[in-house]
Amino acid sequence: MSVMVLGTASHVGKSTIVAAICRIIHRHGLIAAPFKSQNMSLNSWVTKDGGEIGIAQAMQAHAACLTPSVHMNPILLKPKGDQSSQIVLLGKPHTDVHAKNYYQFTEDLLEIAISSAQTLVREYGALVVEGAGGAAEVNLYDRDIANIGLARRLKYPIILVADIERGGVFAQVYGTISLLPDDIRPLVKGVIVNKFRGDPTLFSGGMKILEELTNVPVFGLVPMTEVDIPSEDSLSLPDKKTGNSPIQIAIIHFPRISNFTDYELLERYASVTYVKPGDSLAGYDAIILPGTKNTVDDLYELIKAGTDEEIRSARHAGVPIVGICGGYQMLCDTIIDSGVESKQGRHKGIGLIHCTTTFSDYRKTTEQVTRTSSGHGPFLSNVSTVSGYEIHMGQTNTSGMKEAFLGEGVVSEDGLLIGTYLHGLFTSPDVASAFVSFLCDRKGVSWTQEKKLGDPYDALANHIEKHVKTEEILKYFN
Repeated sequence: MSVMVLGTASHVGKSTIVAAICRIIHRHGLIAAPFKSQNMSLNSWVTKDGGEIGIAQAMQAHAACLTPSVHMNPILLKPKGDQSSQIVLLGKPHTDVHAKNYYQFTEDLLEIAISSAQTLVREYGALVVEGAGGAAEVNLYDRDIANIGLARRLKYPIILVADIERGGVFAQVYGTISLLPDDIRPLVKGVIVNKFRGDPTLFSGGMKILEELTNVPVFGLVPMTEVDIPSEDSLSLPDKKTGNSPIQIAIIHFPRISNFTDYELLERYASVTYVKPGDSLAGYDAIILPGTKNTVDDLYELIKAGTDEEIRSARHAGVPIVGICGGYQMLCDTIIDSGVESKQGRHKGIGLIHCTTTFSDYRKTTEQVTRTSSGHGPFLSNVSTVSGYEIHMGQTNTSGMKEAFLGEGVVSEDGLLIGTYLHGLFTSPDVASAFVSFLCDRKGVSWTQEKKLGDPYDALANHIEKHVKTEEILKYFN
């Protein structure tokens, strides 16, 4: 058997609940694969065979101790910011489509999703399925391939997750269940109330009221906790808090920022601020330009806001600057786009890296990589080998420039300006600590690395098992 985890809305914690269930199932000697038919996110992951999936499904696969597969997220939508998205189908770029035209594909996409689910069932025997957004979007019922349409085909028991932090949890749960179609409502077997703050005993009466209103048992009340797992999408950015470390790192918050999960480990080691175009970059000890879905469009946002000039001024003042993927491309002198990613033409970059990036065809590089540091400069000299992945369109001609890594990227003569396509550079504890240690030395402050972190998925599973009647979930897998 399998289960389906739906939510009362977006950002209620479905992804982390699924990850926890996957790890709990694994710890009981059982196997179940995560599955999300359709994900919309700019945070993605590259599988061993070069496919691109949502990072949440890769994270859930790791929780289940399984190898991430394109079948775990057969349809990935990557928003481009102009009411259009790139459809990544079974790990490969398929087409760009405007929102109003997307639904003409849904019947075919549902069949692809069902085929992937069946493939995973044949391989692993059971699934933990995650829905998308809110389950009770009644205007989408005729074309919802992530919630109702999928539930109708799979007929798995449903666990409904609600977010109490944002208020209105009774309306969330009662309204969602009441609005579900008549054939789907009986599939709801339990409710999890997530993100509670304060004394849980104060909501014991609320749990009983929910059960009386819906005639569905409440499996648990989950207190808010810090979990060291990647964020699914940009909805998590407003929840981030700047730390109190003396080391201040600015990450440019592009309108179409992607894979910001690359920097979440740095948030443990330093004070990280996501700085929007137009906001001041003064006083930061380092600046990182992250990935973006639309390099040229976000570059123009920087230029319009004057942030490009601030980045150049910071470079001239000796502030370390790192550009990763789209951020690396922006740092170049020139970007030539044949109309693949944005408007056709020759676009002037920030101009700190004297090379050219060219978008010539609708081809995306997606591969897992292991890179050896060139050892050039005060930071890279303390970095040896790094594993990560590349996921980008466009190619950068770096002829004649010093390599940041053997065969890839660039580094300036002083070692303080780095450009690379290597996602995952700062997800390595050794690299993240080397970077912060280097910044501490420059600033003349001391820093001691935290003790080695344990397995975050075990910590998450322990938290859920403490507060949720997991036996009510496990019975669907025995």
